[in-house]
Amino acid sequence: MPDSSTITFAEVLPFPILIISRAQRVVHANAGAEALLGEGLRDRALVTVLRQPALVDAVETVLGGGARQQVRLRLGPAGREGLVQVTVAPLKPSGEDEGALLLAFEDITAVENAEAMRRDFVANVSHELRTPLTALMGFVETLRGAAKDDPVARDRFLAIMEREAGRMNRLVGDLLSLSRVESEERRRPTAQVDLGTVLRGAMQALAPVAEARQVALLREGLTADLKIPGDPDQLTQVFTNLIENAIKYGGAGGEVRLNVARLDYEPVLRGPALQVTVADKGEGIEAIHLPRLTERFYRIDTHRSREQGGTGLGLAIVKHIISRHRGRMRVESEKGQGSRFIVILPLE
Repeated sequence: MPDSSTITFAEVLPFPILIISRAQRVVHANAGAEALLGEGLRDRALVTVLRQPALVDAVETVLGGGARQQVRLRLGPAGREGLVQVTVAPLKPSGEDEGALLLAFEDITAVENAEAMRRDFVANVSHELRTPLTALMGFVETLRGAAKDDPVARDRFLAIMEREAGRMNRLVGDLLSLSRVESEERRRPTAQVDLGTVLRGAMQALAPVAEARQVALLREGLTADLKIPGDPDQLTQVFTNLIENAIKYGGAGGEVRLNVARLDYEPVLRGPALQVTVADKGEGIEAIHLPRLTERFYRIDTHRSREQGGTGLGLAIVKHIISRHRGRMRVESEKGQGSRFIVILPLE
């Protein structure tokens, strides 16, 4: 049996710990191990607790005098398994403890997810830049050759090149904006901002876009006493993005409505808040897409989004800005019933 100091040490550690004997039976399991692997672990054979060949091999290696081992296992309830790194190390030989091993379990699911997100992000950025760059290089080659003396073809190709260059410029701008917002996310804005002024400015800036698409921009609800702590530039970016998306993708219904309401008590924010709803009467969004709308580069219709000039980063930026303001956003939509993007920002 391990001495009391070893058991006490295992209990205070913030991650699951198993101590097993040389006979590969569980001598002690701390609270974290019981939460992960179930109760009643003491005196059970290790193979009945964890049926993992890689772990058994690591244990036998260390018991045979080898150096400490690390293995990665998928553990947890079916459908919600996490990636766990198990370190197998010998306890110091001491009387009856000789040959006993300590198994420490570290949840590295978040690390794995972050690495997967990084790989996906690099792949997406590379793809988004490669497509317009390939087009530009092709047109440059054509203009130097067959189309060099063809003014009609030259003008057409230059127009396409300008559009593709603009697309790359927007993408780089959004990437820089996303990076800046993420770096500031933990610093909550403290300046007082008139949300009414922010909304009015966003609507005025997008009025020509709405007029060109024959969409009416309508303002409803509160118009006065809309001061909140916030960053005016970032809040303008939030509502410009949401209104522009409503015009471009939901404008088929002919109108986009902004409604501002006061919530005396918002349970999640635990206090009073302002709720801004950007609603359209477009074709709506299928439920399967709603949870992923704020993911970077996630698009419902990739071709249509690119045709409209979208970079796939707008709602990701919106999410981070709202998070910085300690607010929340939800999306309500049904296919054929339009969409409602609801932003809730704390008043205090």
